[in-house]
Amino acid sequence: MSMHLRGIKPSLTPDGEALTKAPTAPKYLGQQAKAEWKRIMPQLIARRIITQGDLAGVEAYCVAAGAARQIAETMTASGGLPDLKLGGLQIRYMQAARQLAAEYGLTPTSRARIGSNAPEEDEDDPLAV
Repeated sequence: MSMHLRGIKPSLTPDGEALTKAPTAPKYLGQQAKAEWKRIMPQLIARRIITQGDLAGVEAYCVAAGAARQIAETMTASGGLPDLKLGGLQIRYMQAARQLAAEYGLTPTSRARIGSNAPEEDEDDPLAV
């Protein structure tokens, strides 16, 4: 039987070189992307999983999430039938944001992977051998 990890992501763990203070949002980010940066950065810092080298990926996530929100606002403001080209673009941004969010523990499933590495605290388990 062969052993492979295809389809299985490694667990996220705290990094020894993790940032301890949230950097300011890059100036080139749009309003929605900056708002997302400010929303997620405290979570990433608290979990100690983000390093200086990860910031480009976090920026990409914020750009994708911000663009998806901006498109949604544009489509809502138009009030008419949805623009199919904008809708397709929004879907692609949302997919990219979802995939990047999973990389940094910003989805319920990826947070569960982080939590699965925590040591069990219940030492009074009568079934423990």
